[in-house]
Amino acid sequence: MSTGRVVIGGATGFMGRFLASRLRTDGREVVTISRSGADIRWGDQAAIDRAVDGSTLVIGLAGKSVNCRYTAENRAEIFRSRLDTTSSLSTAISRASAPPELWVNSSTATIYRHAEDRPMTEATGEIGSGFSVEVAKAWERALFAGNLPGTRRVALRSAIVLGHGGVLEPLRNLARLGLGGPQYDGRWPVSRARRAAGTGHLPGARRGRQKFSWVHIEDVARIIDFLEQTPSLTGPVNVASPHPVDNREFMATVRRVLGVRVGPPLPRWMLELGAIGIRTETELILKSRWVLPEKLTAAGFTFRYPELEDAIRESFDLAPAA
Repeated sequence: MSTGRVVIGGATGFMGRFLASRLRTDGREVVTISRSGADIRWGDQAAIDRAVDGSTLVIGLAGKSVNCRYTAENRAEIFRSRLDTTSSLSTAISRASAPPELWVNSSTATIYRHAEDRPMTEATGEIGSGFSVEVAKAWERALFAGNLPGTRRVALRSAIVLGHGGVLEPLRNLARLGLGGPQYDGRWPVSRARRAAGTGHLPGARRGRQKFSWVHIEDVARIIDFLEQTPSLTGPVNVASPHPVDNREFMATVRRVLGVRVGPPLPRWMLELGAIGIRTETELILKSRWVLPEKLTAAGFTFRYPELEDAIRESFDLAPAA
């Protein structure tokens, strides 16, 4: 088991809270950075420098949630929150007399194109286009910028992360209301401005066949442990279960686990109106993300939750299937 200080940037979010608690339980010293509620605040570069110097692992997770409407103001903040915090960690590492051996930074599997024909791996995956992809590309450029010879850098191209709370909680509520059916793509007017900004989702997979790649948060933590112990792993790493499903199967599994029998499909027009109402974007559920963890599999990583139903049951605090 790895030892030494861990610095977590963006420690008050869903993943950050889980990782900080787990690492402390494992006996690691953990120093957290966030805008509030952490040991250090972003902007206090001197304190960040001191925390990073002599640490063994830096984890960068900071960034405004993409679960919002892609207004000009929100788009700018999504970029700024990722690039400024990643640059801050890079600066601290470059100044350290004893730099960390490993810097693991968030990225996203959304960097790949809408994929219905084949899965995306680190070696053969095709980078997509549009606002979300540009965010991911800029985030990774910030991670790999500059010369940090003492520090191995890994970009976690994470699929949707499942666990207690997070993305599953609103889906549980919808399913219990009888709205837990598959999400169908279809025609919807996309304005010229949204096309220019890359924020308008264009019709893709039909009848809920968009792929849904996912990973359980416990496996995210175990993957970070594995990265510390596997020096050969560097660069982008896909963080996703080896068994992705499509949207129909995902929603059917949620209903089955909850014992909900009814779940009529939700068409695109209904999803768009609902997204406007709750201030989010339909791309989050309609883009086909088909990602496989080729590097992790080749290196011998074993997932604790490779199957979707087991991951959902654990996330809902339900007993495993008989």
